[in-house]
Amino acid sequence: MSRTDAQKKELKKLRNVDRAIADLRRGLPVVIIAGSEASVVLATEMAFAGELKELENLGGTPPVLALTAHRANVLHIKPTGDPAVRLKIEAWMDAPLMRALADATHDLDQPFRGPFTRLKGDLPEAIPAAIKLAKLARLLPSVLSTDLAANVAIELAKSADYSTVTLADISAFEATAAVHLKSVAAAHVPLQSAENTVFHAFRPEDGGIEHLAILVGDPNRHEPVLARLHSECFTGDLIGSLKCDCGEQLRGALKAISDAGGGVLLYLAQEGRGIGLINKLRAYKLQSQGFDTIDANERLGFDADERVFQPAAEMFLQLGFKKVRLMTNNPEKVDGLERHGIEVVERVTHKFPSNTHNELYLATKRKRSGHYL
Repeated sequence: MSRTDAQKKELKKLRNVDRAIADLRRGLPVVIIAGSEASVVLATEMAFAGELKELENLGGTPPVLALTAHRANVLHIKPTGDPAVRLKIEAWMDAPLMRALADATHDLDQPFRGPFTRLKGDLPEAIPAAIKLAKLARLLPSVLSTDLAANVAIELAKSADYSTVTLADISAFEATAAVHLKSVAAAHVPLQSAENTVFHAFRPEDGGIEHLAILVGDPNRHEPVLARLHSECFTGDLIGSLKCDCGEQLRGALKAISDAGGGVLLYLAQEGRGIGLINKLRAYKLQSQGFDTIDANERLGFDADERVFQPAAEMFLQLGFKKVRLMTNNPEKVDGLERHGIEVVERVTHKFPSNTHNELYLATKRKRSGHYL
């Protein structure tokens, strides 16, 4: 197989996953192939009575509701040791209730729910993959699923125009997209704190949101560069939210890099530690009910931090940097870069005073996430 054919094959896999992500956001079924078996899944958040009926009429096994282990624990469902739990859909569980079971912001509205019937036996491989797709779609990490033989599901997908994707494609999606980042635009953009600044935009080949590299000055590629990884934060960066320290970190990093004579800030499309803006707002609502930032994410069914740092490593490499002096208080960023070939020669402290709105948030990062604050 020629290199061009290999690239086309990889891009087709990316395209299949990207279409599946988009279809989940539209409330459409997606077929996940797992060897000789397959699952047809719907994102629970997007499932209404009509969508649920469509799933029931496919002729597969009775549909089940799948939740992450984090979310199941909140609902007092006994753990299985698997990353997800399947529940039997009882007669009293209509579509609105199942959407509420997936969304922790409704827990106080409907505190007495159940009992639930947890399904036993081996967890089908397609379930964690489907939940991963929901996360990539920035939806709540829960799906409704029915199982079919793979050959039947493939024919169904052709006749009904359902997206079809394999376990391997989902598993490799983020890493493949990161490796195939392309520089698509660059422009000089003078900033208040750093006038000699060039913005470089990097687009993943899956067509996802671009990441930005903000290059200040002309740092030497043969020496460790002063650098900052900054996950986008609409509320903190743009409109001055006091619930986090993101805006201060962003502007403070650019000033520090400029004062040092140059460096690079990567502005990553990873809102809300990778869960997306809407889910971050949901987490904020839970925080207003007394949960800390980690508990809020986990009550929604997410991990405490869903970010991956391979795109950042790839951007550094394309810009010509292999060693960095990283401005961070987060040990996970150091580990994440080093796992993908970037040497962090120094961790540079980067913190700002708390306020009455974010002091619990910062304390949680220090006590529970090991941040150096």
